[in-house]
Amino acid sequence: MAAPTISAAQAVGEYLQSPDDLAKLAAFRKKLEKEKASIDARLRSGVKEQLDATREGLRKLFSTRNNVQAIKDEMETVDRMCSDPTHVVSTFDQISRVSMVHRNFELTEEMVNNLLEMNSKLDMLEQMLIEDRNDILGPAPNLLRIHFQLNRLEAFRNQTMHQAKKSSADTRNTLTRWFERLTNLLEAFDQYVLELARNILPIVRAGNPDVIVRLMKVVEMEAREDEKAIAIKLVKKAGKMDAASKFRSMQANARVIKHYRSKVMKCITDSIQAKFDEVYAANERSPTAFLDALVFIYKDLIRIESDVVPCFPPSYDIWQTYVREYHKALNNTITRLVKSEPEASALLTLHAWIKEYKKSMRELGIPPEWLEPPLLEGKEQSLIEDYLQLIVKKLDEWSANLMKTEVAAFTAREEPPEVSSDGLYTTSGTVIFLDMVNQQVDLALDSGQGLVLARAIEEVNRVMRSIQDRWVKLVDTEYKKHTEKPEEVPGGLVEYCIALANDQIKSADFTEALSARIEPLVSEKYRVTIHDKLNEALDGYLDVAKKYTQTLINLIFHDLKPAVKQLFGPTWYEGTHAQIIETMRDYLSDYQAYLNESLFEVLIEDLLDMYLVTYLTALANGPKLNMPAAIERMRQDINEAYKFFGTYKKMKELEPQMEVLDQVLSMLEASKSLVFLSFWQFAKVHGPCTQFVEALMKARNDLDRSGVSEVMDSIKRKVKEDNITDPPEPTIMKKIVIQGALSRFLVRT
Repeated sequence: MAAPTISAAQAVGEYLQSPDDLAKLAAFRKKLEKEKASIDARLRSGVKEQLDATREGLRKLFSTRNNVQAIKDEMETVDRMCSDPTHVVSTFDQISRVSMVHRNFELTEEMVNNLLEMNSKLDMLEQMLIEDRNDILGPAPNLLRIHFQLNRLEAFRNQTMHQAKKSSADTRNTLTRWFERLTNLLEAFDQYVLELARNILPIVRAGNPDVIVRLMKVVEMEAREDEKAIAIKLVKKAGKMDAASKFRSMQANARVIKHYRSKVMKCITDSIQAKFDEVYAANERSPTAFLDALVFIYKDLIRIESDVVPCFPPSYDIWQTYVREYHKALNNTITRLVKSEPEASALLTLHAWIKEYKKSMRELGIPPEWLEPPLLEGKEQSLIEDYLQLIVKKLDEWSANLMKTEVAAFTAREEPPEVSSDGLYTTSGTVIFLDMVNQQVDLALDSGQGLVLARAIEEVNRVMRSIQDRWVKLVDTEYKKHTEKPEEVPGGLVEYCIALANDQIKSADFTEALSARIEPLVSEKYRVTIHDKLNEALDGYLDVAKKYTQTLINLIFHDLKPAVKQLFGPTWYEGTHAQIIETMRDYLSDYQAYLNESLFEVLIEDLLDMYLVTYLTALANGPKLNMPAAIERMRQDINEAYKFFGTYKKMKELEPQMEVLDQVLSMLEASKSLVFLSFWQFAKVHGPCTQFVEALMKARNDLDRSGVSEVMDSIKRKVKEDNITDPPEPTIMKKIVIQGALSRFLVRT
């Protein structure tokens, strides 16, 4: 990276940082002049060296051009002399024929001798190759000797087969069979060379780097022979038959191009990938163990740099090759690992491992451009996203399977709910779900990233809210079936509603504890999100719990419908209210035994409200009251209610809520002229409620229409004079619905 440019003003500022520095101005100036003089001297020296090198290069270039021209002139002279030697030498034709005959005799004798000696040589070479191949890690003492002898035999075979091209097919087949053993040995040697290439690092570790040196000598020699063969083909391709005839002796040496160098490099690449595949296969079921095992990468590279690189010619740039191939094999393997969809913890470990890998490669001095392509296409951060998606997927899968089981058990209700250690109804699914949430949150915590944890909590909230909504809808559906077609639904709805209500409180406690545990572990940026989402889920659990307690109350009053219809009717005077109280007592006995204590307290509050609303609504919409018997009956009802609810609530808490019944009773038993006094006590708490009061007055059979009008007129004047308004907070009277005459008739019938 280029050093940042510093302006003159900045440079001066570095020296003159305080007024006292002005006294040192002369010294600073001398120092800068010395530095300038030193830089100028180095520049002059550098320019002189460059000029001298340029002059020397030009001189050599001109000299080379002259030499090339001289060689060209000499070659043209030779070509002219050789183009028609018969004009120079009169007996050239005879000399040529004698020379050819002599050369053929020599070649024939040499061929016969080679054929006779070949089998014995092959025996020796096969034995040496077997000895060397017995231990692939070396020391391979016969490698160069085998190669040298095989190279000569191969050249002999090529020359012989070339000369036999114009012979009969039988002759060529005979020669092919004769050389078959040699061909097989050549193939075996080729395989041995490639086997050595696949085991370069193990050979070096076995203490035999000289084997690699000999191997590279073989590869380099074969590469030169390949170049010669390619050159012959290029000359033939040039198109001049005369030129081709001049290379006739070289044609006999024509060979199949072996490409040893490229094959050796491919074997190195394959061996690296094979090692990664082996480690992956050994730890396929444990991605974390696989990542731990990858420590071999650094050990191998350190050994390669120190012991393998010196064995290769510099032109191979083998250090860069090994680094690149190790990196590519690593990328292939971890890509395969990610595609196998490992556990979320493995993705997290992989993300941390990639960071450590990059750091380690920098420490080894590996240039970044050698590490191409980037691991996982440079998208290792997507591992965190995959990690999160896996958490989400597991949450969705497990919660869906869990809900499927729990819903089936709830709708069938073949067995009663389980009883927890504290003696309350519960469902096993809630415990399993909360454990699952804990597990996934712990996985998100392991990431060490607030973003991951915050998003995981968002997903947990989504799943929790989804489950809450599903349970609410299911309970509503089952309650509707219970009330509309009770003969078609199984029993146990009460017990299961209690169990579900208890589970909501258990889940709310868990959510609160989870929030307290993880909020201190993240920054303020994510703490707000986590707090809000968990609070939302917590509120949801409490709302659903209250919904279930209301369902339990609704179940009571559904059973009480016949008795409620009789309130203030003829049978009411005979004690119908006592039946209502006993029914509630029976239900509460079961509720109290198996319902969470806090929920039971909430249920009592709501039940009391429901009772008051039902009683007062029935009174306001009921038939005419037989006075004074109705007053006495109501007083007994109120006493029964006090006794019943007093067993669950303290009188100090109960009296303010039950006071409305006393106030209503007071208005009913007051004389026509004193009703407004009782009304005043009622209105101070609940507001005017004139429609309700009028319904009460009309219900009294001791007041005729004119009497009711007189009472209501006095009440309305009192409301207007004293400006009596509704209280700031609505009371239970807001829930009382006054029906019209037709509606009352339909309800009674």
